[in-house]
Amino acid sequence: MTEIEIGGSKRGRIAYSFDDIALVPTRRTRNPEDVSTTWKIDAYEFNFPIMAAPMDSVVSPEVAINYGKLGGLAVLDLEGLWTRYEDPKAEFKKIISAKPESVTEVLQQIYAQAIKPELIKERIKEIKSAGVIAAAALSPRTVVQHSKAVIEAGIDIFMIRGTTVSAEHVAKEEESLNLKKFIYELEVPVIVGGCVSQQAGLHLMRTGAAGVLVGFGGGAAHTTSDVLGIRVPMATAVADVAAARTEYLDESGGRYVHVIADGSVGKSGDISKAIAMGADAVMMGSGLARSTTAPGNGKHWGSEAIHKDLPRGQVVDLGVVGTLEQILFGPSTSSQGALNMVGALKKAMATTGYSDLKELQRIEVVINAAKA
Repeated sequence: MTEIEIGGSKRGRIAYSFDDIALVPTRRTRNPEDVSTTWKIDAYEFNFPIMAAPMDSVVSPEVAINYGKLGGLAVLDLEGLWTRYEDPKAEFKKIISAKPESVTEVLQQIYAQAIKPELIKERIKEIKSAGVIAAAALSPRTVVQHSKAVIEAGIDIFMIRGTTVSAEHVAKEEESLNLKKFIYELEVPVIVGGCVSQQAGLHLMRTGAAGVLVGFGGGAAHTTSDVLGIRVPMATAVADVAAARTEYLDESGGRYVHVIADGSVGKSGDISKAIAMGADAVMMGSGLARSTTAPGNGKHWGSEAIHKDLPRGQVVDLGVVGTLEQILFGPSTSSQGALNMVGALKKAMATTGYSDLKELQRIEVVINAAKA
């Protein structure tokens, strides 16, 4: 572990982002059609390891259904507009048309509307009735309040997602969330996060989670580093939590917990790099927010942007690049890594000689010399 002296009283570890690393081909290559991008978590199998992030600008019930039919897993934000308004189209229009200098205030006003438990049930049942796997997310502070509605609706995969999630969320004014007890009492797989260190990742794995999110979420739309001063480059964070997975695998006698990169995954190349660092799957927000059917119509924001006291995000204008099918499967008309994400992952695996995602985790990587 390499540390450098920052000053007389502090040392720091060198950390790397996805932009700082690159994959190294082996002695063999393959045809892209001969590799497998299949990802399986618990009893559920998906055609590709790209989850659609629980962000209002990315996932609506309709998008979740379409994404599931394409072979992937989309996660609905149960604290978003779809559980606050029966029909939030007017609210989306207000956000999309808001001027940059007033958009944060607009977000705060719109999201001040209370979450309705009956809408939580309605949205989950809508997704399930279409015959796809229903996944949805709550933050740690709302899980105790709204989990009953989620379970009664028949959720398939439950996600507890926040900027930073600990094994026990403590609050003086609310009932505390004991993750280990909560997950033990559920009968569905739970994915929790984010975390960015080996120790935090190990603690979350010990709660019984099926998957752990690495990163702070939000990606291109969050300003956590500017507001709170918190940031860990994702290549290092993923590798650290992957090390925790190996440690927990031995500790638990063979229980495998999935590591999911949740942040800084905006281009197709970021997907293969995340898996190379040890991730089993990735969570994508900005890349999918650019589809023609994304609720934000090319505008992108996360839950961090709506906080009533301390917003840590913004609305970014990414533009629209193509249909959801084009973004995932092509054909691509761009050389910037914005289209044919699954095809690019297959090409990366084929070029480097690996036949499946678990094999790709063992690939050699190099570091940009300027960053070393």
